[in-house]
Amino acid sequence: MMAALYAGAIGVLGASGIYLLLRARTFTVVLGLTLLSYAVSLFLLGMGRLSIGKPPVIASGASYADPLPQALVLTAIVIAFGMTAFAVVLSLRSLGLTGSDHVDAAGERDAQATEDRP
Repeated sequence: MMAALYAGAIGVLGASGIYLLLRARTFTVVLGLTLLSYAVSLFLLGMGRLSIGKPPVIASGASYADPLPQALVLTAIVIAFGMTAFAVVLSLRSLGLTGSDHVDAAGERDAQATEDRP
């Protein structure tokens, strides 16, 4: 039951992120990237099969908790934060240059400039 709920949460976050990535406004694209990165982080954590009550360091004759999933999730969080910050700055720069937060605003402006040339 818990695994189905966890998989459903990953699926909803992933589907919502992909849907928002395909929208025409830059804010929704950045929000979609964020939701998709949350889904990937949860997926990586779920693949690690979290073990409870086991020592974090190898002891003689005992099974231990695998630190790799937590390290991967931490790395994914840092990369997602950097990617989100870059996308926000890029979208603000595009808004400042074009005056629109539409994803294709630069392409529309270039097309109009080409049509206006004699």
